[in-house]
Amino acid sequence: MKQAADGEGWALSDESIAVSAAFEGTEAIADARDYARSFLKDLQAVHGVPVSVRAMGNVQLVVSELVTNAQKYAPGPYLLTLEADEGAVAVTVWDSEPRLPMVQGFDPARVGQHGLEIVMALCRSFEVHREPVGKRIRATVDLADDTIGDVADRAL
Repeated sequence: MKQAADGEGWALSDESIAVSAAFEGTEAIADARDYARSFLKDLQAVHGVPVSVRAMGNVQLVVSELVTNAQKYAPGPYLLTLEADEGAVAVTVWDSEPRLPMVQGFDPARVGQHGLEIVMALCRSFEVHREPVGKRIRATVDLADDTIGDVADRAL
């Protein structure tokens, strides 16, 4: 894993908190999940942003699914950006594969290829954009549940 040049540590503005890192190789999926977990823990501990236990798991699962797809279908490295803003975390993965992902139709007998279904079920919003080189997928996950006080530090 390499920190993106602009994303060394926290990028703080009046509106959001963001980090970015480039990943490549077989260990990248676990590293990306760890990166997301660290971002969420720091979001809570350093910035006082409440993160529910459910959000902690959902963000890591979304990161895992999107990074797995990037590693499986795109040649070369990919970029993961996590941005906290307005009570949610946007998980953005850029890769070099120009083909857009397709969500498969419902088929309980199908083994595998359920990643985008999972991501879309967990997210507030889901976007796919073609880029001059490759594509960018952005999924936004709410940080809080309806339950007040259910924050991740209780489960850590």
